[in-house]
Amino acid sequence: MTAASPLALYREAVERQGFAPDEAQRVAAAGLDACYQSLHEEAVPGERQAIPGVYLWGPVGRGKTWLMDGFHRHLQVPARRLHFHHFMRWVHQRQFQLSGTADPLTALARELAAEVRVLCLDELFVNDIADAMLLGRLLGALFDEGLVLVCTSNQAPDGLYADGFNRDRFLPAVAAMTRHMEVVELDGGRDHRLHPGKPCQRYWVSEPGRPGALAALFDRLSGDEAKGSGPSAEFIELGHRRIAVERRSERVVWCRYAALCEQPLAALDFITLVDGFDHILLGEVPHLSDASADGSIARGTEDGIERVEAGERELPPLSRRDDGVRRFIALVDECYDRRVPLYVEAEVPMEALYPRGYLAFSFRRALSRLQEMQLARFGE
Repeated sequence: MTAASPLALYREAVERQGFAPDEAQRVAAAGLDACYQSLHEEAVPGERQAIPGVYLWGPVGRGKTWLMDGFHRHLQVPARRLHFHHFMRWVHQRQFQLSGTADPLTALARELAAEVRVLCLDELFVNDIADAMLLGRLLGALFDEGLVLVCTSNQAPDGLYADGFNRDRFLPAVAAMTRHMEVVELDGGRDHRLHPGKPCQRYWVSEPGRPGALAALFDRLSGDEAKGSGPSAEFIELGHRRIAVERRSERVVWCRYAALCEQPLAALDFITLVDGFDHILLGEVPHLSDASADGSIARGTEDGIERVEAGERELPPLSRRDDGVRRFIALVDECYDRRVPLYVEAEVPMEALYPRGYLAFSFRRALSRLQEMQLARFGE
């Protein structure tokens, strides 16, 4: 076991850095360690052996990303680490660029495997039919090329896209992952994102009739650049759309929730936003749950290829605010993944933002990430 192996890093964290011992984390580190050792002990350099990847899954805050990042950071073979949303954005773009190629997905897989030996994907989560249909063939092609996949998720492979439309088209992806990866569950336990640390408030509840927290915060974060400047009616460009801002400086931007989350923005637009600023302030965040939404009945659905006889089934209630909630989750995810602090001022406490609704599962992860942002260590 080398000094920088995943198991050695875990033991060092427990013995020297004050991490609480966690048996599920130790087992996960051992699984990553076996993959790590196999990659560095291949008998013939340049000749790829069949090495199983690792699929880490479990509730939020169990240390999945921390374990995978330690594995990736010390690899001595070509590797790439991406958030799953970023990876899928690249796949769709590259597939379009390869239009006219006999088999674009196979060409894409061959191209990626020629560049890296290991692909690490964080937060694998599938809720889109286009992604679900594409992943079955893509993952199979990547494994055929000998690429080693390591990923994290809040769901087991057979739980991904569980209630999705035409899920049978995603089953080849599930089969490929379970065949080529060791599936390791980090079962329930302490949320390590809430491990005691020096607090740093980045979430406030607004009080009617009293000044908000974001104006003074903006001045402090912007430093000399903010002196003498008042609220401005400036804009920023996201996806060829002008987004109104309350104030902005070179590296700090302050927006209202309605401007960022109630506009037709996509994950790519939030990537652009986080590329441009070191601190993002989001004000006037409303109570996101909407108890008035009713369920609906779906009958006999069709897609563009074949009719699907689905019978009648009740769909989960969709809130009139759920599109905004999706964008809020995407913004939190992007800030968290890039270690860019997000400062929020909302109508209600954090735990009451979205206690129920169609997106409750996804929102639990966002809530855990917002909670970690309240610690000084975030963004360091």
